[in-house]
Amino acid sequence: MNHRTLGDVGAVSEVGYGSWQIGSDWGDVSEAEAVAAVAAAREAGIDFFDTADVYGDGRSEQILGDVLDADIAAGDVTVATKAGRRLDPHVPEAYSETNLRQFVDRSRENLGMETLDLVQLHCPPTDVYYRPETFDALDTLAAEDRIANYGVSVERVEEGLKALEYPGVQSVQIIFNPFRQRPADRFLDAAAARDVGVVCRVPLASGLLTGALSRDTAFPEDDHRNYNRDGDAFDVGETFAGVPYEVGLEAADALAERAPATDEGLSLPELSLRWILDHDAVTTVIPGSTTPEHIRSNAAVSDLAPLDEADRDAVDDVYDASVREHVHQRW
Repeated sequence: MNHRTLGDVGAVSEVGYGSWQIGSDWGDVSEAEAVAAVAAAREAGIDFFDTADVYGDGRSEQILGDVLDADIAAGDVTVATKAGRRLDPHVPEAYSETNLRQFVDRSRENLGMETLDLVQLHCPPTDVYYRPETFDALDTLAAEDRIANYGVSVERVEEGLKALEYPGVQSVQIIFNPFRQRPADRFLDAAAARDVGVVCRVPLASGLLTGALSRDTAFPEDDHRNYNRDGDAFDVGETFAGVPYEVGLEAADALAERAPATDEGLSLPELSLRWILDHDAVTTVIPGSTTPEHIRSNAAVSDLAPLDEADRDAVDDVYDASVREHVHQRW
C-alpha cells in the first residue's frame, strides 16, 4: 500500500475505507458484516478511515472505534469524521462553536478518541464557506485539543475553492471519479498549490462503476440508491454521482467494453480507482464496501501501474459522449 500526504494530518494510505455503508442508507448491514469489513480493510493495508456522526446516528463511528481501538491508541490509523448534518434545520448560522463542540464531543465518545484526527464540515450550505466565524470555531476546538486537524466535505467545486482560502483547512473531500470529472478542471491544481489534501468519495458512483448493477437490480427501501435518485433526501450528486441511473448503466457498459482490452485486463472498478489515483493532487480515495473480497481488491489498486493513454482516452470518450451533459456544470 502506497501512502500520500494529507495536509498537516500526515501520511495516509492512498486507498482508504469509506464507512457510510456500515452505518446506514445502504440496506441492512449486520454488525458482524460491518466488523468483518473494517477488519478486512485494515488487513489489506488501509490506514485511513472516513466516517460521519450521522452514519447510522453514530453507529459507523462506534464500530470503527471498537474494531480499531488498538490501532487508534497506537497511532497506526487516521480516522476522519464529519460534523454538521445533525443540525435541524440545516442552516448556515447553526454552524456555531457551541453546536460544533457538541458534535465533536459526541464523536470523541463514539470513537473513543481524546483528540479527533480530522473533523470535516459535512457538506454544509454554501453560505457557510463565507462565514469566517465557523472556521474560527474549528480553530478554537483545535486549540482545546478536541481535534487535531480540520477540513471540509463539499458538494461543489466552487465550495472547495472557497474553503482553500482558510489557512486552517487541511483537507477537502469531494466527489471525483470517471463520471464526475469537473474537479480536474480547476480544483485539483488549486488544492495542490496550497498543499491541501484531497479525499475522493463516491469513487465508484454508488456501484455504477463496479459493473455489478443492471436495470433489474432491486435496491432495498432504506438504500439511498432507491429513495434518493431524485435528491429527495439529500444532494442527488451523492447517489450514482448524480448521473441518471439508466444513463449511468449505459455509460458503464461502454467503458467496460474497453477496459478488458487493456494489457493488464483491468476490471471496471480497478480502472476507475486507478484513474482517480493517477491524478497527483489526489491524496486518498475512499471506496466503501461490506464485502472483504471487494475491499482487498480495492486496496490492491494501489500497487497497479498508472493507466496508459488508451485507458485514459476511453474514460474521457465515454464521459464526453454520455455523462458530461448531466453533471459537469452542476457540481
